Amino acid sequence: MNASAVTDPATLNAIDIADLVNGRQLCPTAVVEATLTRIADLDGDLRAFREVWPDRARHAAHELRRTIDGGTRLPLAGVPLGIKATEGVDSPQARRLLAAGCIPIGTTAVPCGTTWQTWGYTDRGPTTNPWRADRTPGGSSAGSAAAVSAGLVPLATGNDGAGSIRIPAAWCGVVGVKVSRGLLHSANQLNAPGPLARTVADATAYLDAMLGTHLATDITDPLRGRPIRAVWSSTLGYADVDQHVTEPARAAADRLAASGLLQWVEHDLVLDDPAPAWRTLRTELPTDRADAETLRTHNDRRLAALFATADVLLTPTTPYAAHDHDGPGERMNVALTWAFNVSGHPAASVPAGFAPDGTPVGLQVVADHHREDLLMCAAAALHLLQPWPSPTFPLQPKGSSDSPPMSAAAGHAAMAVGTTITDRYPPTRATRFA
Repeated sequence: MNASAVTDPATLNAIDIADLVNGRQLCPTAVVEATLTRIADLDGDLRAFREVWPDRARHAAHELRRTIDGGTRLPLAGVPLGIKATEGVDSPQARRLLAAGCIPIGTTAVPCGTTWQTWGYTDRGPTTNPWRADRTPGGSSAGSAAAVSAGLVPLATGNDGAGSIRIPAAWCGVVGVKVSRGLLHSANQLNAPGPLARTVADATAYLDAMLGTHLATDITDPLRGRPIRAVWSSTLGYADVDQHVTEPARAAADRLAASGLLQWVEHDLVLDDPAPAWRTLRTELPTDRADAETLRTHNDRRLAALFATADVLLTPTTPYAAHDHDGPGERMNVALTWAFNVSGHPAASVPAGFAPDGTPVGLQVVADHHREDLLMCAAAALHLLQPWPSPTFPLQPKGSSDSPPMSAAAGHAAMAVGTTITDRYPPTRATRFA
């Protein structure tokens, strides 16, 4: 990014912030102050953060400036980071992200006191969906997804044991990635860490910092080489899925195919419902362990056959649109995600479009074990073809007037023209190094 084009740091993507900070064109303290101001302006209604750490963030920014002045470059230098409340700064992924230059801003909301996990709790009330205040953001990485979607931070941590990254990513209209089992230490065999980000490039930079990979080189030109070979499944053979979610997800995939970036592979995937295996593996008790392993082995074989002929599997991320704050009722919002926690495959949710109520819908991308390169390449192809917008309601800067929720038609139109968060909140000149 050109220094003369530097805008309010709170509206910049992570890789742009890092480039400018490393180039000494943007002061990390300015990034922190802009982030804290934006949180103060918007999080009173959003309630994405449980705690905000102004002193810690300012101290980290000052220390980072000294590091940069000494000639060190860091891949995520100066990038504000929201940290999921259940993991904190000492989790393996948080430690690696802070070592890469991220600045911890605070802890993001997670559920509390309910059996259902698709919401976020703060002592100020529940976390709201940036697209509609009467809808939940999903969970359990609720605050992380909401904070990123609303532009409070460009990156936030998540962990995913049944869909806890991908579901809130889908409902908040951001990118969420669950990595392959075993790449980084996790709480249990079902859980895997990963990012919530506004762009595929930012999510990839996060993964590279967390895993020590070089995935960024894989997404620089998703048009090169042969098309991505993909299988579509709306139900995985067992789930009940609302057509209002299926249709925009499939439409996004079809746009990829029509552009030549994706080639459909015919494959009839029918998995067994992973619910009993997931519950047994989650408790880690010997009861019914043999049955759980049998189910997992059966599904693993079917997925192995699929990935023998295709690069990725595409599905809707969730079977239903975002629910209200009273909860999901009898609906199982993990129906399309937790199969890949049981199998250990990497999976991502990328914005696909909108449900009729104006809330975002996600497209789930699944790749073979340890093929995060294919996963992110497919996500980058969709982002290149269909840039996604940021929410304009209900979040408003203080003193601004209200506007109605974005309709599905308006949302699709915004995707077509690539609306960004800076279209809603005009930029201001950023502080630079003296």
